[in-house]
Amino acid sequence: MRVCLPTLDDRGRDGVLAEHFGSAPYFTLVDSKTGQLQAVANRTTDHAPFTCDAVEALGTQDVAAVICLGLGRRAFAGLRDSGISVFVTDATRVGEAVDDFRNDRLRRMTEAGACRGGHHK
Repeated sequence: MRVCLPTLDDRGRDGVLAEHFGSAPYFTLVDSKTGQLQAVANRTTDHAPFTCDAVEALGTQDVAAVICLGLGRRAFAGLRDSGISVFVTDATRVGEAVDDFRNDRLRRMTEAGACRGGHHK
């Protein structure tokens, strides 16, 4: 399964997770079975508040799940409606979040758990 993590940098497993999906400078894509990593630039970082389109931000990246610190309701709904699962982590680094995902230690986000705006932590 290919998962996406919004990150502040492109340092692979040492990458730091971004607090806001839509304005994260990078998306770190990880194959959860092989561990293969790829960082891609987020081409939609300049969006107005409350207009994040997470599916558009991912573009043509084929992902089955997003792992993040939190997510706004609009972004969550777009991902959910596109069949992309969202998992919430407390980890600050890509490697730790991916390890938690592989070991079933992350909680699945629900609409009630989505952020209503601002920062997610």
